[in-house]
Amino acid sequence: MSNTDNEPEFSLTATSNPSSSQSDNSARRKALLLGRILGLASEEGYRPSNASVAERAAHRARKMAAQHQANVESIYTLALKYTPSDMVGADPDPDWLYQFFQMAEQIHNRRMQELWARILAKELTEPGNFSLRTLETLRRLTWREAQTLEKALTVAVRVGSDDRLKILSGYRVTGGIGQLFRKSSSVTLPLSQFGLPYSALVSLMDLGILHSTEFETGELDPKRTFSLMLPKTELKLTPRHGHLLLSYYRFSTVGDELAHLVRPHTESNFGPALRGMLAKDFDVS
Repeated sequence: MSNTDNEPEFSLTATSNPSSSQSDNSARRKALLLGRILGLASEEGYRPSNASVAERAAHRARKMAAQHQANVESIYTLALKYTPSDMVGADPDPDWLYQFFQMAEQIHNRRMQELWARILAKELTEPGNFSLRTLETLRRLTWREAQTLEKALTVAVRVGSDDRLKILSGYRVTGGIGQLFRKSSSVTLPLSQFGLPYSALVSLMDLGILHSTEFETGELDPKRTFSLMLPKTELKLTPRHGHLLLSYYRFSTVGDELAHLVRPHTESNFGPALRGMLAKDFDVS
């Protein structure tokens, strides 16, 4: 079920060879290639100039149906690789499965197909992990947005015993005599240094992966140590006084479900940067 030369290909990239001119990658060339997808290019046994509008529409429908079938087959083949043979299988909800394939047929990007394949494999062993709402969000997710999610997960943390993912944005001093000697009561974590500017956060909010509101904890107990769980390490924090609270962005339920699919890279500078930000008002170990 892998792609062959006879299968349709949803791509705007022209085939390159050493003798190709630069014009092969021009915008006009890309536009002309769209004609093949729309059924406006001649093929064996088909000439659009000799076909009626209805015939061209039928030809395009056949091409898209073939492409959708190829997408589903590709996802299914990948899912077979991810499905363990040493675990008891389960039957996904039939309505969920129908909606899954209705959406999956529209996924053309190979890397995104891998995400859909992991979902299918997971549902065949443990149904109920991914809601239809999450599938709909994933269907709208471009590969570039998936990379933004990956960067967000790289700097995501879990605070204390709360399993919900958060992106710390900084902390705030709410009072005390020490506040009088500060230029600002807020300390901000420069997320843009780790590939996550505010525009990227807004994009994830628009997709429903992050809540659109910035949250704050209550004032932290200076006598109580709590943990920050990073992707590859754990920090123990103890507030030095009783006028501190953390600010953060919280992942939605959909975001938490998608987090199981995307494997964040380890950002070697994030831990030290976070430690440095907190060290002024927290004991960090």
